[in-house]
Amino acid sequence: MDQHRSHNPNSSYQNCLSAYKRDRDESGRNPCRSKHSRPNHHPYKSGPTPQPNPPSSQGLSTRRELYERDFPVYKQPVEVGCFSLDSKRRFFNDSRQMRYYVEPDRNPNFDLRDGYKYRFIKRDDSVKEKLDHILRWILANRSKLSSRVTTASPCALDVDIVTWRGHLTKLLTSPYETREGWLLAVTRFRGTLYISEVETEAARRDRENRTERHEEMMYWGYKFEQYTCADNAQSVPDPGGVVNTNEAFCTVVQTRLADHRLLFSGEVDCRDKDPNAPAPPACYIELKTSAEICTPKQRSNFHRFKLLKWWAQSFLPGVPRVVAGFRDHEGVVVTVDTFPISKMSHLIKNEHNCWKPTVCMNFCCDFLSFVKRIATEDNPSVVYLFSWEPHRDVTYSVHRDSQYSFLPHWYVEEMTSS
Repeated sequence: MDQHRSHNPNSSYQNCLSAYKRDRDESGRNPCRSKHSRPNHHPYKSGPTPQPNPPSSQGLSTRRELYERDFPVYKQPVEVGCFSLDSKRRFFNDSRQMRYYVEPDRNPNFDLRDGYKYRFIKRDDSVKEKLDHILRWILANRSKLSSRVTTASPCALDVDIVTWRGHLTKLLTSPYETREGWLLAVTRFRGTLYISEVETEAARRDRENRTERHEEMMYWGYKFEQYTCADNAQSVPDPGGVVNTNEAFCTVVQTRLADHRLLFSGEVDCRDKDPNAPAPPACYIELKTSAEICTPKQRSNFHRFKLLKWWAQSFLPGVPRVVAGFRDHEGVVVTVDTFPISKMSHLIKNEHNCWKPTVCMNFCCDFLSFVKRIATEDNPSVVYLFSWEPHRDVTYSVHRDSQYSFLPHWYVEEMTSS
């Protein structure tokens, strides 16, 4: 498999790719090379693998069976930089917000409700930051991204796609998503496609009408991080401090999915404090909380729905493991377990009609090809808005000088100046 050199040739990331290669559907090879398909009113119809559909510029299907083919080439992600956001959401081109994982007891009895009322500063999630933080990182690190093509402008980036990891995660999970749609705004600027999410009306209503219980449960995930993370490799966690969700440490990685050269950023919870740990991103750890599993049905749902999101989020940037705190109904963590990303496909093997990594990655790859074919005008004021709802095809519309424009003037001016 095509890959970058790794500091750790036996990394779980490569084991993960090998596992997916072995686990792909043996019943067919490349049943559908077409990147586009006609609208279909039965997106999850079972049956034999369909023949390729004629390409269509109007829509892209999310029918799972169209993407059951060989796992696409995905180069091992390489961290090219990082940045931090402080307690006031200010950008710093450094790792000051990095935290270090301190392994808890297997049965820690962490009270995730502690501090919710009086030691919690919540980020205003009605403020849409779009790609601004990634763009600031790009401007501060242009020398790392300059095009190797001598005829191109020195301002051009040597990547096809710039986006957040979270937007790619939504693409990976779309073939299995049955509840939430998405809107992705795309602008082509100096040869690079920038992809930024637009909040849907349904998501806005959900955000504005959250219950107090829902708000508190969102806090629980951040509180678990406080119990398990220290500010440096020599210190211990301080669960008595303030939880401030404005603060963040983000990795910036480069990779390639088939012929799509990607640059994306994602928030990182913490890293392994062992000084001999592998280089980033292989030393990073994702922290999660989930309801404790008491019945076979709950375990099946955990495998089918939660592990899909965890896998997609961590596989993309090459984060090798998820540490999960399982909590009771009152928000007390009763057990902690570790889930290597490379083992997740084995955990779901016995689940009927469960998610497949190859379907996720092939859909993402085909969507990016679809976007490249549609978003052809190189103009920062032109936005191609890609829209998707469950059980429907991806469609798009074109907007000029609209409310969907998201590349800020300061970025456009800096990138076009000599």
